[in-house]
Amino acid sequence: MSEASGPATATSTPPLLPDGELERSTVVANSTMNRERGLSGVNSYARELGFDPVDDLLARYASPSWLDLCSGEGRALREAAARLPATAVLTGVDLVGPLVPVPAPPMVELVTASVAGWTPRRSYDLITCVHGLHYVGDRLGLLSRAASWLGSRGVLVAHLDPGSVRHADGSPAGRPVLAALRSAGFTYDSRRHLLTLRGPLAVHLPFHYLGADPQAGPNWTGQPAVAAYYRPAP
Repeated sequence: MSEASGPATATSTPPLLPDGELERSTVVANSTMNRERGLSGVNSYARELGFDPVDDLLARYASPSWLDLCSGEGRALREAAARLPATAVLTGVDLVGPLVPVPAPPMVELVTASVAGWTPRRSYDLITCVHGLHYVGDRLGLLSRAASWLGSRGVLVAHLDPGSVRHADGSPAGRPVLAALRSAGFTYDSRRHLLTLRGPLAVHLPFHYLGADPQAGPNWTGQPAVAAYYRPAP
């Protein structure tokens, strides 16, 4: 399967939702893709990312910071807190937030907010979005913003399905989107469907967001996902 898998010809464009309405759709609001994922093991961040986030942070920083976008219950951050120094900063942001009222360690902040409008008050050494972009409308806008949130030598890692990015007419936009991301400094691992950026960088992608379709059906994960529509920016 190619990096930009999808139909070869244009299709009719479905009704597109702005982010506010999209986040109230059942596909987005009730997503369980990342809610219970832990730090290590079979269903884990280490498995999905191909590296242990805590090992990576400790190898690079004495007092690290980690921002996890679309963090679900925040289980990975809670587990990371037990292995990191008390001066570490761990932040999770999720549209629904933790559904299980378990107290978080002092170094862990779990924010219930839309990643489409949330902005941090600090920079981070590691930013992750594990299978979260599948449910974000303007995922290119979020990637551009998150690139500026990286600290010195910071790393951004996020899953991206190029097949879920479309032109205004419904035809696949994966190839030009990946080309633009690479030109901006991202690398893409097609086997893991992972974008990586080392920053901080000012990222400007030449696309204008039009809206999203929450009824696009399953993506490569086999789970229902959201298709994002863009047109080239002038």
